[in-house]
Amino acid sequence: MEVHVGSIDEEDDEQGIAHMIEHVAFLGSKKREKLLGTGARSNAYTDFHHTVFHIHSPISSKDSDGDLLPYVLDALNEIAFHPKFLSSRVEKERSAILSELQMMNTIDYRVDCQLLQHLHSENKLSKRFPIGLEEQIKKWDVDKIRKFHERWYFPANATLYIVGDIDNISKTIYQIEAVFGQTGLENEAVSAPAPSAFGAMASFLVPKFSVGLTGSLPNERSSNSVDQAKIFKKERHTVRPPVKHNWSLPGSSTDLKPPQIFQHELIQNFSFNMFCKIPVSRVQTFGDLRNVLMKRIFLSALHFRINTRYKSSNPPFTSIELDHSDSGREGCTVTTLTVTAEPKNWQSAIRVAVQEVRRLKEFGVTKGELTRYMDALLKDSEHLAAMIDNVSSVDNLDFIMESDALGHTVMDQRQGHESLVAVAGTVTLEETNSIGAKVLEFVSNFGNPTAPLPAAIVACVPKKVHVEGKGETEFAIFPSEIVAAIKAGLEEPIEPEPELEVPKELISSLQLQELRQERMPSFIPFSTETNVTEVYDKETGITQCRLSNGISVNYKISKSEARGGVMRLIVGGGRAAESYESRGSVVVGVRTLSEGGRVGNFSREQVELFCVNHLINCSLESTEEFISMEFRFTLRDNGMRAAFQLLHMVLEHSVWLDDAFDRARQLYLSYYRSIPKSLERSTAHKLMLAMMDGDERFVEPTPKSLQDLSLQSVKDAVMNQFVGNNMEVSIVGDFSEEDVESCVLDYLGTVRSTGNYETENKYNPVVFRPSPSDLQSQQVFLKDTDERACAYIAGPAPNRWGFTVDGKDLFQSIIHISTNDELKSEELLMVDKDIQKDLQRKLRGHPLFFGITMGLLAEIINSRLFTTVRDSLGLTYDVSFELNLFDRLNLGWYVISVTSTPDKVHKAVDACKNVLRGLHGNKISQRELDRAKRTLLMRHDAEIKSNAYWLGLLAHLQASSVPRKDISCIKDLTNLYEVAAIEDIYLAYDQLKVDDDSIYSCIGVAGAQAGDEMTEVEESDEGFPGVFPVGRGLSTMTRPTT
Repeated sequence: MEVHVGSIDEEDDEQGIAHMIEHVAFLGSKKREKLLGTGARSNAYTDFHHTVFHIHSPISSKDSDGDLLPYVLDALNEIAFHPKFLSSRVEKERSAILSELQMMNTIDYRVDCQLLQHLHSENKLSKRFPIGLEEQIKKWDVDKIRKFHERWYFPANATLYIVGDIDNISKTIYQIEAVFGQTGLENEAVSAPAPSAFGAMASFLVPKFSVGLTGSLPNERSSNSVDQAKIFKKERHTVRPPVKHNWSLPGSSTDLKPPQIFQHELIQNFSFNMFCKIPVSRVQTFGDLRNVLMKRIFLSALHFRINTRYKSSNPPFTSIELDHSDSGREGCTVTTLTVTAEPKNWQSAIRVAVQEVRRLKEFGVTKGELTRYMDALLKDSEHLAAMIDNVSSVDNLDFIMESDALGHTVMDQRQGHESLVAVAGTVTLEETNSIGAKVLEFVSNFGNPTAPLPAAIVACVPKKVHVEGKGETEFAIFPSEIVAAIKAGLEEPIEPEPELEVPKELISSLQLQELRQERMPSFIPFSTETNVTEVYDKETGITQCRLSNGISVNYKISKSEARGGVMRLIVGGGRAAESYESRGSVVVGVRTLSEGGRVGNFSREQVELFCVNHLINCSLESTEEFISMEFRFTLRDNGMRAAFQLLHMVLEHSVWLDDAFDRARQLYLSYYRSIPKSLERSTAHKLMLAMMDGDERFVEPTPKSLQDLSLQSVKDAVMNQFVGNNMEVSIVGDFSEEDVESCVLDYLGTVRSTGNYETENKYNPVVFRPSPSDLQSQQVFLKDTDERACAYIAGPAPNRWGFTVDGKDLFQSIIHISTNDELKSEELLMVDKDIQKDLQRKLRGHPLFFGITMGLLAEIINSRLFTTVRDSLGLTYDVSFELNLFDRLNLGWYVISVTSTPDKVHKAVDACKNVLRGLHGNKISQRELDRAKRTLLMRHDAEIKSNAYWLGLLAHLQASSVPRKDISCIKDLTNLYEVAAIEDIYLAYDQLKVDDDSIYSCIGVAGAQAGDEMTEVEESDEGFPGVFPVGRGLSTMTRPTT
């Protein structure tokens, strides 16, 4: 349910009130709460123009008599139009929002706000961020909140969207009418206002029904006895004045706004944003779609040129992006040139970006580029159309809502593809270059009187930078220097793009023939006792086999993503295999390989274009326990064979380059230095170092470790793990058995056979810090202009298969626990006790016992944390419990993360610990367990259609270091969830160490008064580098209120 009201509609003394109503209405709804037991998920958010309430539900449940849709509609009706403004709920949400305000106020959020303030300086979008103002949020009473609700929340100002498994449209319309037909028909009569321009979107139309808001004329008598005048009640209380924009159109304005500079001590890197703002061009005709297609081809060429040509040398920028997109939230189309760089290189980075934009604008795309990107976009579109039945309802919903808000014709993936094919043949090179050039004029013709003026130029920069040999130094930058850097880029010499030769294949048929003769690839028996070379499981459709060079292979034929496939190579070891002398070698080595992007005699550009032509997406990453390489491909035009060729080349002919190594090392150095500028990262980092006894394999490599690395040491660290019997490849997709086995033999079977990989003697053992320790409770202080606080609480857990860090096998202990005394679950009364005992014995003896019970336990703890720490005590906006259970390493850990305010954070930590430790005192109820089961099973059912999900299920299936994993872990998954009993959850819970001597916590506090004891830190390797704004304005949307 999208109500067309947001922060833009608030008066000066109401800033944040739309978001407050969203919270109170959503979390105060009893009907929504009742749905949660069915496996339904729900959330809500507020932006500038909209408040959205969203329920994602199964179509039926065991408890409801059949159809759940009427219950979902009823809940949405209560939330949007009939909320109970109880003062107790208002107070709870007031404290939650004040906590959310501090949680959101990261440096990314502040950067986003700066960008929006300058981009929209002429209108309310620059001043009305949905989260609101703290001093106002503290003051509103129930009456003030109710009045705003009465002004804006009524059916004529809302749109209902339903997406999903609906086969009977007229029945659905009847159900909508039954729920909403009488809403808004209150007693007093109001004359009907003239329809506003906003009417089409605001009207809530239900076809063929005379009752409700169907827009019948005032002089017609309705068959319903309700007085007609009442039907027009609240057609539009307050007409929203249109948001006025100063468009970046040639001749529309005379004065260039000087570049704006936002400087802050928590910003790590330099970022430059140049904006152009124009009205949204609605896509409603073939001509409109043709223009969109030509712009996409043009911008694809720019993106590719910058990201490949410069990546082959050491570029002065970290990234250059040119984004041209419509924003339903802001009501305009914005083109943004974003340049990010190390602060010392900022001028060269801007110069290169402007030079490249100008080169494309002047010379256009080449004929080869036009053909290449047109072909790629059509293949991509065809792939999406083929997957039409697999797109989740949530994704479809987002797409429809955005298209509707922008006034585009709403089409499904198949209609979209047919329309694209219809216009593709009419696209010419000249027209593409002419349409594309117009998009770039605000940069390429900067300073020219006929050029569109940029809507804003904003640089976000650090206050201090690290200078080699000098340490932290003040960073100075002036608007005039930014203008000079842009102008310097306009004067750089430019020349047309040469046509690149794109390889049709990476391995010729002749080379392949020679390889096959030399290496003699074949499938080998699984053991000496048998001649079976393939094991096929009918129920799951999974085939397992092993190649003569030691590589294990799992594949599954799946029709759910038509003509699509995925493949993942998992190489055991990962960061855990790093030695004390070469800390960081694996993570930097893997990054070096992907930075280089070359294989054999092919350049990075050729490899990338080969991937573009075959629609292959490829990613390489390292984790604590393995290195993985993942491919997504299409089965069109030999796409699977192409993906296998690329994998073969990486395994056999990877190229290790000095400059790629330098870039990878610089990236991690920059990331390490940015840790003290992030409250969350520095807090989590300090906790991990304490719990893992200073083991650098679980945090960021330090500058000292990075300095000690060489190209040879990182290459050895990575390639030593790429050994036949240490590699497992899983493939899932819409292929035939014959095709996949031929690719496996040709490209994996011909990989050189290497010795055996012995893991045991290679690892330095992983240990938790001996307890008790004086590092179990720590704090981090961060100097900041604004106050914030967060905390992490963590402790040891076993791994997914029941092994612990001190060498225990937990299955030995649980197998002896008799099930006789323990079967007290209420559900036993419903089924034959003997059957139940057998099922429970099966669960307890099953290799997945801990994987299943820990998953359910995490759901239950999460739910309790929300109801206690957030809802009852009002100490946080956001609290979550996560389990990190390893497969190959004999350990795991749990982490609770909580955000709060400096004055409440210690109480929040205590409350979280009480919930975590309180499961024996406050027993788990059958209802809690059933709800956890439904949630996890619904998630499983939703994802089981996706090929990527199957890759996760197949991971480690044949790995010798995960001996317990076998096909039953995939086959029995849903049954095991179903039969888990409360006693089983307690068996898992008792393996988490939650006593005083085992639990670690670290509290992070930021503010002007924070202590000066910011410690030297390193941090976990997720997402890097530095702090960049990503996706303008996205962080200003309020967080989902789940």
